[in-house]
Amino acid sequence: MSDFALDAISIKKSFKKKRGEFHPALKSVSLRINRGEVVGILGPNGSGKSTLVRVVSTLVIPDAGSVTIFGIDALREPRKVQRMINRVSVEASFFKKLSAYENLIYGAKLYGVTTSEAKPRIGQILESIGFDMKRASEPMEHLSRGMQQKIALARALLTSPMLMLLDEPTTGLDPRSKRDVQEVVRKIRSDHDASILLCTHDMGEAEELCDRIGIILNGEIIALDSPDGLKRSYQTTGAIPTLEEVFMLATGTSIDEADAEQEDDQ
Repeated sequence: MSDFALDAISIKKSFKKKRGEFHPALKSVSLRINRGEVVGILGPNGSGKSTLVRVVSTLVIPDAGSVTIFGIDALREPRKVQRMINRVSVEASFFKKLSAYENLIYGAKLYGVTTSEAKPRIGQILESIGFDMKRASEPMEHLSRGMQQKIALARALLTSPMLMLLDEPTTGLDPRSKRDVQEVVRKIRSDHDASILLCTHDMGEAEELCDRIGIILNGEIIALDSPDGLKRSYQTTGAIPTLEEVFMLATGTSIDEADAEQEDDQ
């Protein structure tokens, strides 16, 4: 099996806008993730983060390039790859009237995990991520967004994924829920031996959780290194820059300003 959990080479993807012209979401993006590594992709809204996750997860077919997951060609053998990965997005989908437990059972069945296999694993996983089992019988619509994201992560773990794709899993959460979900991500890495691609626009989250961080802007990865490596490469004086300062030096804008520019374009 390949040493790389993910080997994406020269990925290109464009989408047609309402006015008829094509918008390039990814411009020849290449990214490798080693087995057991956590790599963050840091960028504003509309920078291409979610498109990259959708391509890697086989939900979107790229216009050009190749994607290999643990040595398997994701474009030629998507079903094999789908058994190795799971994705958690900023707005995880659930049957809101069903309980958290029922959603987990259903999610397990979709991946071929039987109810008898899933039941003990659900208890173990919920305990490991600090989710109160008493609340697992409540409808999803009664749970906070932070608790729902914990259930989304638990659902992903039920399939024992080798590569987890986390697309802004803490965006919109209150500070306590954000810390709880970040701690779950740490435990996933330490306890479940998963490789992780984490897309975020939270500087602190990227620095705390990731071995390496890529900065993506307008569909291109313009920098990729360890947090300390990025800071050293953009150090211009005696003072070591913060990650936020690195982003501004690399892109010429702050992440909030880039978000605002994207909203103006839409």
